[in-house]
Amino acid sequence: MSSDDEVVSYYKYDPSHVLPAVFAGVVFVSLVAHIWQNFRYHFWRVTFWAFWGGLIFTIGWILRCISSYHPANKNLFIAQSIFIYLAPPVYSAAAYNIVGRLMNYLPMHAVFHPNRVLMVFVYAGAAVEGITVAGAAKNAAAGDDLEQYKSGGVLIAVGLILQAVVEGLVITVVAMVHIRAAKAGPVPRNVKTICMTLYGTSTFILLRCIFRAVESFEMFGNLGCTENCGPILSNEWYLFAFELGPMLIFTFWLNLLHPGRFLPRNKTRYLDTDGRTERMGPGWIDRRDPWETFIDPLDFQGKLKGQVSHDQYWLRPDEWPICDDGSFADGTASNIKSRPATWEKILRPGEV
Repeated sequence: MSSDDEVVSYYKYDPSHVLPAVFAGVVFVSLVAHIWQNFRYHFWRVTFWAFWGGLIFTIGWILRCISSYHPANKNLFIAQSIFIYLAPPVYSAAAYNIVGRLMNYLPMHAVFHPNRVLMVFVYAGAAVEGITVAGAAKNAAAGDDLEQYKSGGVLIAVGLILQAVVEGLVITVVAMVHIRAAKAGPVPRNVKTICMTLYGTSTFILLRCIFRAVESFEMFGNLGCTENCGPILSNEWYLFAFELGPMLIFTFWLNLLHPGRFLPRNKTRYLDTDGRTERMGPGWIDRRDPWETFIDPLDFQGKLKGQVSHDQYWLRPDEWPICDDGSFADGTASNIKSRPATWEKILRPGEV
């Protein structure tokens, strides 16, 4: 294979022309819904990554549709591979931000500094994205260069493992917050909804990671193969079912249960220990230097000393004003400025 002109197709099967176009349209519908909801709930700071991931995923499937008509075009093949590989880690960043906002809402149950979620998870996700993109690019451009193909596969495998670890940590953190809230009393409905959403979306990301990991193992066992390279590499429907499918469920789940419906957009607004009243607090205050909070986000040093390093302001509720526009825990507050705070009460009388 001395030149691109000799390549009949970079795909190991006959790629569908119609389905990528259909799926691009479906992802685009979710993208439009995310844009509308972010404006509606004024939640761009939290769920911006859902928009960005949707944009990348839409572009990826559009490029795949175009590439299916030009299967010997290396640049198109590389581009669609990169965009499709890149979107899931970006989508995941939206879930990480939601975890941070949940811990701001329940500061007494926070596992670590809520505002460090961005650094702990999103930056780790950025590393995953970089490794994944590099691997996808090397893999797609390898041609008959088995060493480059193998090195690309190694990078992809490393990225998948890192993402799986990050998702496992996300589920663990959410579970810890959920358990602590349950021990303190009845868990408010909005908190339950957010926790279940995060459990579900992270699980689908893990499912996608498992699929890609199995694909990588199959690839290593068929280096240099051009046809009949194993069920996953030789059949496009696996990609649709286990790459596209989980991410479609992920993005539409966030559409249907958008966190802007259940959590306040102001991160200093928190739920009081009575599980109903919401107050405007000072926000998370850590007395340590920023570099210390980054190195020791779980505050092991403070716990060993028997005195945590952050201000437990929720223990002084009388110092903080009660929010007079209702409560997200009761379903009477809203991030929609033009919507009455009691709208949900009117729709569902008798519910708490």
